[in-house]
Amino acid sequence: MSKLTAELIADSPQFMNSVNDWELSLRGNKIQVIENLGATLDQFDCIDFSNNEIRRLDGFPYLRRLKMLIINNNKLCRIGDGLGECIPSLRSLILTYNNIEDLSDLEPLSSLKSLEHLSLLRNPVIHKPGYRYYVIFRLPNLRVLDFRRVRLREREKANNMYGGKDGQHKLQEVQKKSKTFVPGEPLPVAPVTTGPTPEAIAKIRDAIANARSLEEVQQLELMLKSGQINELIKKVSGEEEEEEEEMESTTVHPSMNSNGVV
Repeated sequence: MSKLTAELIADSPQFMNSVNDWELSLRGNKIQVIENLGATLDQFDCIDFSNNEIRRLDGFPYLRRLKMLIINNNKLCRIGDGLGECIPSLRSLILTYNNIEDLSDLEPLSSLKSLEHLSLLRNPVIHKPGYRYYVIFRLPNLRVLDFRRVRLREREKANNMYGGKDGQHKLQEVQKKSKTFVPGEPLPVAPVTTGPTPEAIAKIRDAIANARSLEEVQQLELMLKSGQINELIKKVSGEEEEEEEEMESTTVHPSMNSNGVV
């Protein structure tokens, strides 16, 4: 176990990444608790916590500059309240290969009003009935979920499922299932994946080199960092299903109050 100290932050790699964002890499330090990030002096656009032992997403000071957070391959099972007040500019959140189990555990994400890209792949929660529609409804500005664009018809179906009186009842049922966090509780083990073949690596490099926009470069980079090798290979090989509709410009759901709560 390593404690996230000001010294560790100062000694960790800091660099300009492929999308021209200033990034702090805290990968592979056996960090269990997010703390002392005030030592960054809010100088980073992206912080990478991949391959640690973090169980709870909280502990952030006010970091207005931070817009990308990568917490791939940890032990994350709870998300703290009030994230939107601490990291209000966050646009991309990568939580692949963690242990989030219930839809109710995702409720605190609704405070992240700027969130556009979210990945929860390889978490037990993605197998819950209605998972994708629930997340789309609770995050009205989300554009990409699990590296798949949010379609207009998905947004409409999500609003039909969770809007109105019947939808309010469904939301209340989800919230009743919230559990108490127990430190040290045994957690599911994420599956081990193998690395890509040399041919796949060449395809990935070509895809990044030939990307037509900064957003496409960013998405490819996030998929690579978060370990979504199979999905990335399918995407660059042209096997991924073409999205039929662009997501329309979204506004906050009319039933939401100023705090983002329905």
